[in-house]
Amino acid sequence: MRLLELHRREQARERAIAGEDWRESGFVFTSPVGEPLVPSTDYGTWKRLLADAKVRDGRLHDARHTSATVLLILGVPERVVMQIMGWSSTAMAARYQHVTGGILADVAQRVGGLIWEVAKEPDESGAEGSAGSR
Repeated sequence: MRLLELHRREQARERAIAGEDWRESGFVFTSPVGEPLVPSTDYGTWKRLLADAKVRDGRLHDARHTSATVLLILGVPERVVMQIMGWSSTAMAARYQHVTGGILADVAQRVGGLIWEVAKEPDESGAEGSAGSR
């Protein structure tokens, strides 16, 4: 409710700025002049953004997959990812988060470090130091 109230205030500002150009459509989410949103509105802006950034072409929806995967790489807890992404089901993580080669390599390195832990160099007394257990 709080977010809808904030949106309503912002839309009132847009209505005042648009003045006579405002078109009352009855929709909650509208363009800055009150017209219904067109699903393809962001398409051109998205394509220009990709071109300007010199990154590969992709769908706007692909950005959700990228965002979710970046959160996985950063190790953000699943419940936090769910909140950020607006998911109500953990099944969405399986759909949007992609396990990358880098993630697998990091896990392999950490497991290898536990299994093949290198003994520490001998201390001054000549006794070999212990790497300790983890």
